[in-house]
Amino acid sequence: MKKIKTKSMSLRKKMILAFCLPTILLFLVNMMLYLGTTRVLNSLDAVYSSNNDLNQLSVGLDSLQTATEGYLNTKTSDALEQYYIREEEYRDLLIAIDDNSDENENRVIERNIKRMSLNYLDLTNQAVESKRGGNVEKYKSIYEEATRTFGYIDSSINSLNNRQFVNNSKSYGAMMAALQTIERLNIVTLVIIGLANLAFVVLIASTIADPLVRLAATANTVSGGDFDVQLPTVRSNDEVGVVTMAFNKMVLSIKDYIKQLTESMEATRKLRENELIMENHVKDAELKYLQSQINPHFLFNTLNAGAQLAMMEGADRTSNYIQRVADFFRYNIKKNKDVVTLKEEIELVDIYIYIINVRFAGEIQFTKEIDEGLLDIKIPSMILQPIVENSINYGLRNIEWTKKIKLSVYELGDYACVSVKDNGTGIERETIERILDGSYVSTPNKSGSNGVGLNNCIERLNIFYERDDVLDIISEGKDKGTETILYLPK
Repeated sequence: MKKIKTKSMSLRKKMILAFCLPTILLFLVNMMLYLGTTRVLNSLDAVYSSNNDLNQLSVGLDSLQTATEGYLNTKTSDALEQYYIREEEYRDLLIAIDDNSDENENRVIERNIKRMSLNYLDLTNQAVESKRGGNVEKYKSIYEEATRTFGYIDSSINSLNNRQFVNNSKSYGAMMAALQTIERLNIVTLVIIGLANLAFVVLIASTIADPLVRLAATANTVSGGDFDVQLPTVRSNDEVGVVTMAFNKMVLSIKDYIKQLTESMEATRKLRENELIMENHVKDAELKYLQSQINPHFLFNTLNAGAQLAMMEGADRTSNYIQRVADFFRYNIKKNKDVVTLKEEIELVDIYIYIINVRFAGEIQFTKEIDEGLLDIKIPSMILQPIVENSINYGLRNIEWTKKIKLSVYELGDYACVSVKDNGTGIERETIERILDGSYVSTPNKSGSNGVGLNNCIERLNIFYERDDVLDIISEGKDKGTETILYLPK
């Protein structure tokens, strides 16, 4: 184990050294070239800066002379404003001229230009002030002197500019020669380092690349999902050999893991299938149980009312009544249907209202407002009739005023809303909350009840739509009536 570690460390050091030396050398050479190039470029920037300054001074002098002539010729406020602007600009340019005592000829000319410029500014200012004061003879003589001074200054600037341009051109040529030397040195250095790197690459390819190529080919095959590939042979104890051994162990481990995972997934799939079957059975049993809770007391009451009607009047009305009763119970037991259309539920409500009005001498005024386009929506059976029955038993039965129930079906966003609204005694807010959360216990022996209470309806709606907000109850208080609203997804 110690021998393997020693060899691995030796190879690592050689690789680090072989990579670092060319890189360090390249970095040092490039830094030297960068610093030399930067100095040359900075010098190039400064070569013609003196010419640029003289050009700006010449332009400023011309602008001031033009502004002075403009005011003396027009005497307008705009021209005067332009003169003061140009005068201020030219004074700022003169500040950059150094008042040194250097006896260099160029420096002497610069100082002369500055002195003549200050004198020129004084003359132009006197000419402008004389013009403003209306002294024609004075401003003309001063302006003529200022114009002669302008000519001297302009001539001196051009002369100095030409002298400096000659000197700067010589400096520019020397700097460009130095820059070309640096460029050639850079090319030679890069060629040397490139050849050294090429030799190193050839060495690396002969000692490391071949095992890596074989390892990469095997890894590519494995990445395609083929784990039955022949694993590469470990021929050395260096880093490449360590990586190859680790790769071989990884492939074997993945093969074992895939086998175990496949077996586990198959077992999980079978278990999930059994759970789904059980869930379906439980849900079906819950629905069947909830729908089977019909109190036969309702049947006896309705049939008794039919018998009383037969005694009081002719057989036609009795036959019609008993037929409606038969239709009502036929709806409950036909083929044990769990899901019906909204249209079928409304038809059952019509039958139920007919039966109730026969029993209670037509006391209930039933109205409908239906959106015909929503009647094909699916809904659990025996939902609307228990809600209407609840309105009659708990809202309308004992009131003294006209008993009214309105059934509405309308569209609201993504929902079809079914509203059952009465004008009865109303429900307190606490009772509504208890009904909605399932904690309310209704009176078990209400006369005429079919046994399918509001709690039963809420539970079946929640199971069917897998939501807890399908039904809502609204009441403004005592004797203000009650509205029950279903929100059915379209």
